[in-house]
Amino acid sequence: MSGRLFLIFAVLLPVLAANAARLKDITTVEGCRDNQLVGYGLVVGLSGSGDSKISYTTQSVSNYLKRFGIAVTPDSIKPQNIAAVMLTASIGPFAKPGSKLDVTISSIGDAKTLQGGVLLQTPLVGADDLVYAVAQGPVAIGGFLGGSGGNTVQQNHPTVAMIAGGAIVERGIDTKFVKDNSINLLLMDPDSASAARVADALNGVFKGSAYSPDPSVINVRLPADYQSYPVNFLAAIGELDVEPDMPARVIINERTGTIVATSTVRLAPVAISHGALTITISQSREASQPESLSEGKTAIVTNTSTSVKEVKGGFQNIAGAPSLDRLTSALNSLGVSTREMMSILQALKRSGALQAELIVD
Repeated sequence: MSGRLFLIFAVLLPVLAANAARLKDITTVEGCRDNQLVGYGLVVGLSGSGDSKISYTTQSVSNYLKRFGIAVTPDSIKPQNIAAVMLTASIGPFAKPGSKLDVTISSIGDAKTLQGGVLLQTPLVGADDLVYAVAQGPVAIGGFLGGSGGNTVQQNHPTVAMIAGGAIVERGIDTKFVKDNSINLLLMDPDSASAARVADALNGVFKGSAYSPDPSVINVRLPADYQSYPVNFLAAIGELDVEPDMPARVIINERTGTIVATSTVRLAPVAISHGALTITISQSREASQPESLSEGKTAIVTNTSTSVKEVKGGFQNIAGAPSLDRLTSALNSLGVSTREMMSILQALKRSGALQAELIVD
């Protein structure tokens, strides 16, 4: 992670049209939420890549066959072509019986791959243990496992698969988002300034209809003309332009060497010193020739040289109004690498000079 510092700024321009976001893109409607579903099932048709003789796999196969009047003891089952799996899915707030859901399938045994398998009919239940959907069908994996002669080639994760539209909704979820002729809008990034701006934008169109009880909620009363058409009202206000407030925040990802900062980040007056010590070790090989008429032999001699170069540290004052872009310009002039910049930012935060939230991933 050496080299010049690369810093990405989320720049806020003074023009509202350039900053504004649609209301529907920064809020959600209270009551309109997804619900998680889970299920346990079997994937069959695997070409010898299924589970070994695991008790829950063989027991599951035995129980499944009993539904068809076939009595088989678990001990007599060889499940090499079968894998026990867990299914996960999310059902939307307005899903109706007959609509379809995507399903993710994950092996819970020691199957090598789910490639070419077919999921048997599996119920998907919610947190209330009620069945909301049923999944079935051929699975598709985003990976590969193969090879021959003892050599194995694997790409991605062949033990995780999915079925696009593989679950059929059997029970819808009763969703109510209108209470007492009002709707609660929830900010995705709660902030008091953003909440106030949303309420002001709504009141500018529907006078006296909105207020914010806390930084995450904006309560909106339905106008008389829209009380029988709440969906039309949501469609109308969803297109309103609102300028959300940008918090002062610096995000550091040490794995990728990325630093992201908003332009609202401010610094207290600060001075920074940076120094480096460079040690260079080099080797050279030379031939050593014996003197004439001597009995010596030619030999190869290795010479090692070591040099130490120290760059003196110096305090760099940040001129002008303290801001992160001025800081990075000053540090770049000192030759600070990205990794060193990450350490400096964390030190600035500990000292109290960095007036922003610091997030390290």
